[in-house]
Amino acid sequence: MGNAVLQAISTGDYRLMRRVQRWRAPRWVRIWMLCATRGGDGWLWYTLGAVILAFGGERRFEALATAALAVALGISLFLFLKKRIGRRRPCALEPHCWATLLPPDQFSFPSGHTITAFAVSVALSHFYPELAPGLFFCASSIALSRIILGLHFLTDVLAGAALGASLGYAAIRLMSYLPTVIVL
Repeated sequence: MGNAVLQAISTGDYRLMRRVQRWRAPRWVRIWMLCATRGGDGWLWYTLGAVILAFGGERRFEALATAALAVALGISLFLFLKKRIGRRRPCALEPHCWATLLPPDQFSFPSGHTITAFAVSVALSHFYPELAPGLFFCASSIALSRIILGLHFLTDVLAGAALGASLGYAAIRLMSYLPTVIVL
């Protein structure tokens, strides 16, 4: 039964991949997806970190440390899983009709961009709930861009979102046990 479920998931992934790879998206979608994926390369998170460092109030160091812990855990996890699972990327299986981005590595599962995006979003939303809609819009855009650009399958980003959110919550929990070292 387990193999049948995995086969059904894989079939759905491949069917969606073929539709996405052949879709000639409107220009605004292309721009949005390219910007989202490039933001997910780290530029968005570094910029946000600098803004929080400058204007984040008295809990800014705790917020940034929590997000950094979530990201570090996420990077360790996705590097381990990608090498262990070895799933090929959609762009390696079928050429995309308009996107020609080079993937950061050869493996697809799980999406590291998505793990990072959701880990940061969950961690920072805990400290700045007013930023949550924008953070999760960015995280969702990054996840969607990875599918639309042919870099990941749907299940790669769904797993990435679940793992990233879980790591964000875990980092919040872990940091709550640490005594406050820096008081400004």
